[in-house]
Amino acid sequence: MIRILIVDDHPLMREGMRALVSSYADIEVAGEAADGEDAHREVLRTEPDVVVMDLHMPGTNGVDATRAILQAAPTIRVLVLTMFEDDESVFAAMRAGASGYLIKGAQQEEIILAIRSVAAGQAIFGPSVAKRIIAYFSAAPTTAARSAEPFPELTIREREVLDLIAAGRPNNAIARTLVISTKTVSNHISAIFAKLQVADRAEAIVRAREAGLGQR
Repeated sequence: MIRILIVDDHPLMREGMRALVSSYADIEVAGEAADGEDAHREVLRTEPDVVVMDLHMPGTNGVDATRAILQAAPTIRVLVLTMFEDDESVFAAMRAGASGYLIKGAQQEEIILAIRSVAAGQAIFGPSVAKRIIAYFSAAPTTAARSAEPFPELTIREREVLDLIAAGRPNNAIARTLVISTKTVSNHISAIFAKLQVADRAEAIVRAREAGLGQR
């Protein structure tokens, strides 16, 4: 029996996932959570085999929750099920330790296969996500200047955000400077922390300033 924890801030999504797995004898729902903080508590309480995790939720997001869950319980597997398939979301989830990544709207059989696969210790990704991963790792640097940039693993926007962080700007000031929402800034910062493997803002600032950022 594979025991899953459903993490999504939308009740209808949790209800739909519960209804989906109810028809399969080898999968049962151990619990539900509406955000990353609740997910961490429920993992410790229910000890599931697989956490089916949304990424963008109020409060603690899915990337941070995945990292915290796997630090507390390394044997648990996390399957991301989200609406977002951009590079930043995909690679932030992978760096946090997710074993699978599917896009909402995937076929029921695909979701069930993914749950079974990650429970068995495999990594599995939806077709569109797999294409992004292949393209990322097969793409060669286009110019010497690109390879000379600090933190080449970051996107251009993430490097802009990191530069402003290193300059001491708070999130609302970064949002105004780049003309984006504060939530988008927070999502970029989560991706930056994951890619640079830093624990907090202070550590990111030190890394960035050592690389010459934050001089504006």
